[in-house]
Amino acid sequence: MSHTPGSVPDFANWPSFPFEGDLRVKQLDDPVAVEPPRKGEDSTECIACSAPDEAYIWVSDRWRVRAMDRPTGLPMVLILESRSHLDLGDLPNLLAAELGVMTVRLERAIRSLDGVARVHVNRWGDGSAHLHMWFLARPYGRLQLRGTFLSLWDDILPPISEAQWRENLALVAAWLAEFGGRPLAEPPRIEWRAPANLTEQSAEAANVAAANVAAAEAAAADAAGAEAADADGAAATKNSESASVATAEAPAGKTDERPVSREPEPAGS
Repeated sequence: MSHTPGSVPDFANWPSFPFEGDLRVKQLDDPVAVEPPRKGEDSTECIACSAPDEAYIWVSDRWRVRAMDRPTGLPMVLILESRSHLDLGDLPNLLAAELGVMTVRLERAIRSLDGVARVHVNRWGDGSAHLHMWFLARPYGRLQLRGTFLSLWDDILPPISEAQWRENLALVAAWLAEFGGRPLAEPPRIEWRAPANLTEQSAEAANVAAANVAAAEAAAADAAGAEAADADGAAATKNSESASVATAEAPAGKTDERPVSREPEPAGS
């Protein structure tokens, strides 16, 4: 007997709910008598078991960590897998204990990234039979992404840049490798300029440098001319002052007179 959908639940009004507008609940299908097998129930057909270590960002003897095949909307989404083909309830005590340690360690590694506030850890297990734990990083300050809808927001938000994504993967892998295992994620490659662009850049830099040198020489020449002009003016002023002082020191009324020869007066005058 089919379930008759009711009204939209209250969580549709939560700030974290990613949708708005007119919504309706889907019709619930009738339950099946026998559930279909999950992917990889047989280890020979398990994708995780057949995946090489190079498909992961970090590997050890008993655990592996992989990422999505491309950047998504969250700063980081990772999956922790057991190397052995086991589900959660099938783990022996040793792996069960290590799962707790690996969960804490991977959570800390992701939370160490810039811009990460919290790390959501989830396990559904309905799609694949091989144990896999999801780790989703919530961006710092994005309060609307808090709660149970973070995985939905990951598909809605625009993806982060590939360079940032690869850098985050390399940082997490290096963090895990501090406790053992082997990091396989590499940081993004440096985008080198083409030789033609480098030549143009060098020529432009040389032109700018030459212009700066010319401007500096012109400024130096102007400064030297100004100093010379100031020096000439100072010399002229000094000479004028010297002449004025000499005139002022001469005795008053003294002239340069010479004796006048007088002719002899005629006799008998």
